[in-house]
Amino acid sequence: MPASPSTARAINDRLALRLLQQEGPLTAGQLKQLTGLSRPTVADLVDRLTAAGLITVVGESGEQRRGPNARLYGIVADRAHLAALDVRTEGVFVLVSDLVGRVLAEASVPIGGDTGTGPAVEQVVAAVERTAKEAGADRLHTVGIGAPGLIDPATGDLRDSGGLPEWHRSLSVALQERLPGARVTVENETNLAALAEQREGAARDRDTFVLLWLGHGVGAAVVLDGTLRRGASGGTGEIGFLPVPGADSLPSAQDCAGGFHSLTGASAIGTLARQHGLPTPAAMDGPGAALVVRAAVAAVLDEREAGETAARPRAGLTGHRGALSDPSSAGPREPFTVAAREETVMAASGTHPAEAVPGDHPAAGFLRALAERISVGAASVVAVLDPGCVVLGGEVGQAGGPMLAGLVEEQLRRMSPLRTEVRASTLGGTAVLRGALLTARDRAQDDLFTPPGLT
Repeated sequence: MPASPSTARAINDRLALRLLQQEGPLTAGQLKQLTGLSRPTVADLVDRLTAAGLITVVGESGEQRRGPNARLYGIVADRAHLAALDVRTEGVFVLVSDLVGRVLAEASVPIGGDTGTGPAVEQVVAAVERTAKEAGADRLHTVGIGAPGLIDPATGDLRDSGGLPEWHRSLSVALQERLPGARVTVENETNLAALAEQREGAARDRDTFVLLWLGHGVGAAVVLDGTLRRGASGGTGEIGFLPVPGADSLPSAQDCAGGFHSLTGASAIGTLARQHGLPTPAAMDGPGAALVVRAAVAAVLDEREAGETAARPRAGLTGHRGALSDPSSAGPREPFTVAAREETVMAASGTHPAEAVPGDHPAAGFLRALAERISVGAASVVAVLDPGCVVLGGEVGQAGGPMLAGLVEEQLRRMSPLRTEVRASTLGGTAVLRGALLTARDRAQDDLFTPPGLT
């Protein structure tokens, strides 16, 4: 049965709004070309959306063009404001954006380990309100929260998870109470990271892939045929509990010690680095583990560039920098970031990244050992899902770059007959916050861009 005129108008309006979201400001003529609608139909929908306060004229196309046909229409960005939260064990990152995703204000809220549930929740809620005020938002339309732990697929609530602070489970209720009218949603942090990598990062060309999160803890997210899979209880990707060889014990329902987490969590990475004679920072959290891995990659690049001429001392991670530091902020002898240097060296050599790692360097030994550990969990995922692509996410995955990804891919080729590409995250630790923002934006736009008559 053909659609009624009101339903057809609603469908056309939503199509035009989606195009303006994806492509940016467009003229009526460009909307006509992209939608395939007639000129009178496009003129009508532009009038409707303008009257509804959803779009407005934001400029003109071309310096020499004037008149109605040159008007550029864009989404009214301040029609709604959104908040995104990345909830960590030790604190929360907050940002507030407009409807098109432009970040207007952001904040970091550290939460001490001995802070009670009530004070911790109050600190976070107050920070969200303060950040919204700084962004000029009178109210928040949607709040997206990324948190560790299991999300109940039936209720959307954060379930009890061993080792997580109690305030995590109280935060969404408190935000809903203090932000009347806002839509508050919670999603597993690794799932959000995967959505961000798919939309903006390393998996933009993949409909099927697995994100392996490597940070303070470990996790995985599964995207099959373009759809994020959560599982019957919301626990798809709880790979930290995966029993693995090399662990001292088996994990339990309350504790992932003895599982894959024991091989690749931040603390385990620190222990492995020290076993290879490499220095580690005092805090072996996600950023600390990333610092160790990034420094190891930089040391290997130094060794490769020096070759066998011994032009530079063959030191450990300290090298010519003198102390453990972020190589991306090194002095004038290193004009590029570690990631840029790595890409340059790999491209110049024309070799697989794994082939660029000298075997007798302490940092190289550490990276190879870490890749072997990562490949144990990755091989299990590949054997069950055959995703064709594994993205090494989180702070550690990004820090390892193509070099660590290449080493893991090399190990997988030996362990599995299933061809699997391994890529490094391009978003790293920011992926959770980006995923929370993208999810909040999608839900807000679904609400605001659904005209009456289309449900």
